[in-house]
Amino acid sequence: MTEAIIITVCLLFSAFFSAAETAYSSLSHSRLRLMSENGRKGAKLALRLSENYDSLLSTILVGNNIVNIALASVSTILFVRLIGNAGATVSTAVITAVVLIFGEVTPKSIAKDYPEKFAIFSAPALTVLTVILKPVNFLFVKWKQLIGKLFGSKESKSMTPEELLIVLEEVEKEGAIDKSEGELLANALEFGESTAEEILTHRTEMEAVGLDWDKSRIADVFGRTGFSRLPVYGEDLDHIVGILHHKDFFTPSGISEKEISELMKPPVFANAGEKIDNVLRLMKKHKTHLCVVVDEYGGTSGIVTMEDILEELVGEIWDEHDEEKQEISQTGDNTYDVDGLTNLEEFAERFGLTIDSDNVSVGGWVMEMLGRIPEPGDRFESGGLNVEVLETDGKRVSRVLVSVSAPGSAAQNE
Repeated sequence: MTEAIIITVCLLFSAFFSAAETAYSSLSHSRLRLMSENGRKGAKLALRLSENYDSLLSTILVGNNIVNIALASVSTILFVRLIGNAGATVSTAVITAVVLIFGEVTPKSIAKDYPEKFAIFSAPALTVLTVILKPVNFLFVKWKQLIGKLFGSKESKSMTPEELLIVLEEVEKEGAIDKSEGELLANALEFGESTAEEILTHRTEMEAVGLDWDKSRIADVFGRTGFSRLPVYGEDLDHIVGILHHKDFFTPSGISEKEISELMKPPVFANAGEKIDNVLRLMKKHKTHLCVVVDEYGGTSGIVTMEDILEELVGEIWDEHDEEKQEISQTGDNTYDVDGLTNLEEFAERFGLTIDSDNVSVGGWVMEMLGRIPEPGDRFESGGLNVEVLETDGKRVSRVLVSVSAPGSAAQNE
């Protein structure tokens, strides 16, 4: 009878230690910290234990081994007394199955489903045991540090942005956040990697006015575009000299009588390769909503607005002056009309291509492939696609016709 009680108690402790090990290894520290901040009883104690995981793990393993050895020893004595010499063999088989089912698999499965709850439940007992086994834990922790030095373990424990994105996808699948929240958080993680060159309005598409223009002509540009700010250039677009605001140009009585040079604000410049979070800080510092982006030679690449930066976080922002434009539209079974300003990476993904190019747009890639300034009718083949130039705007490719020579390639990326 005494042996049976000891065996039962040891089995319960074995289950307790197994569950605690799983709970503390799989719990969410951020969730536990939130529980602690909200005053959840026992959460602060559990958080303190989890932050000193090496000592905690040592306590759990030592305790688990002690009760399992005691369990095996007492059960052997009991079975030998009951059935004789075969008792040791029978005891080993029975106790192995019992410990495996009730001391390992079952408690670990339960703890895996409710890690924070079990961590909080077990925290008081584990705290007491950690204090009792402190000398033993000290030796094991030092041993672990020695092993780490011998094997040169220097792997960083910090989470990379890629790992954070994977965690974010898992959280979204579990329903903790909805799709729109997931997209916003993912955009925020990738925000710092984008450059001004990737989000700018190219110089061929930007609206600007000349310093020597007639005011009526400038008023027409404001009216046609609906923009609240326009870059002002001197000799040409590579010499931006100011930013003209709609509210300064127009007064309650009509067009301002002041000279354009008096009305415009100083321009703010950023390099094409500048990270957009740095561009945002620059714009906030100078209290402007528009920044001129220059290339390595000091020429104007385009402009970046506050709206462009916000769209990197929240997606496309439409207002009453925007015209919806489909960059890639299917015109036949295997033919597509493609805007020259379409992002090259998105184009490659759409058609399943691997394109090694420094160009950002399809138009730039077409010019690179032809090796000269394109003209309507020029064509080439690449990656199973037949590309024909349909329209050009000066030196820029404005539209191309893409024919898929291998049917199905484009459809797979629809």
